Amino acid sequence: MNQNTPVRVAINGYGVIGKRVADAVFCQDDMVVAGVADVATDWRLRLLESKGFALYGATPEHTIAMGEAGLPVVGTLDELLAQSDIVVDCTPKRVAAQNIETYRTRSIKFIVQGGEKHDATGHSFVAESSFESAIGRMATRVVSCNTTSIVRTLGALKRAGLLKRARGTLLRRATDPWESHEGGIMNTLIPEPHIPSHQGPDAQSVDPDLDVVTMAVKVPQTLAHLHYWTVDLTRNATKEEVLDAFRASSRIAFVRTSDGITALNTVKELMADLGRPHDNLYEVALWEDMLKVENGELFYAYMVDNQAIVIPDTIDAIRAITGLSNDAQSSISRTNASLGVGTFLS
Repeated sequence: MNQNTPVRVAINGYGVIGKRVADAVFCQDDMVVAGVADVATDWRLRLLESKGFALYGATPEHTIAMGEAGLPVVGTLDELLAQSDIVVDCTPKRVAAQNIETYRTRSIKFIVQGGEKHDATGHSFVAESSFESAIGRMATRVVSCNTTSIVRTLGALKRAGLLKRARGTLLRRATDPWESHEGGIMNTLIPEPHIPSHQGPDAQSVDPDLDVVTMAVKVPQTLAHLHYWTVDLTRNATKEEVLDAFRASSRIAFVRTSDGITALNTVKELMADLGRPHDNLYEVALWEDMLKVENGELFYAYMVDNQAIVIPDTIDAIRAITGLSNDAQSSISRTNASLGVGTFLS
């Protein structure tokens, strides 16, 4: 594609991820939001007009329903795809798999999210680890929030030559905050029934060399995920060497209990005070003063914002598969600057 012409990005699905992807695309100077497609007729879609995003119905039937609900719908998903260079599918889990045939028939490049299987595209994406292998592809899958965090953190240790093997326990939020009234759990914990949980093998779909095993449990809160990791290092490194490895990633940010950042809610409050849209935490928030190295073993914990962490990687994935950029670091730096990634407590 002509790198002087902004890439036209269609967003299919305007939920938790879709609205954040649309806002992030809007912040880029090398891409534009061609339009948003959805099936709903509720309050979420009524905000699109004020943002300047054109609304399309996923099917002719949905387009009619949107019009009858008074929404300023301008056409169907097929019409949106016809005037777009790439589509980012942010529809619910397994719906995207049904849309892929449509994208392939139209020969339009597409990105799906981590709820779909690796086989859906044959490529899984985290910007710091698999940008180059995504360049020029017709499709990729931006992996899930937890998998993104695993690849970011273990990838940083690997690039520093410190990673031997890793074992992690994930405390997973019960549901998205805006759906708390509809589901979730109360007064219980639900262990994922298989070890390893799916996140470890999913991380290996991005980097097959990772020696990683994960266990997960769903907990009765909706703010974010919390990870605890034990890592066997390749040598008896110091704490400062480990911190330097993590510092090399622009998408890992340190927080400290000594600053009063002692829980998930305090990190979210910090994001609000920084003026982040939707209180988005794009980075992995890793507790610096909790991290410990002892006899070649590393222990650390971090927070994952399930609604925001994949957004910068989605922007980078757009650049990779459309050819807007052939260099991971230049794309990452550009995305970071546009979204304020790295504007954190030092």
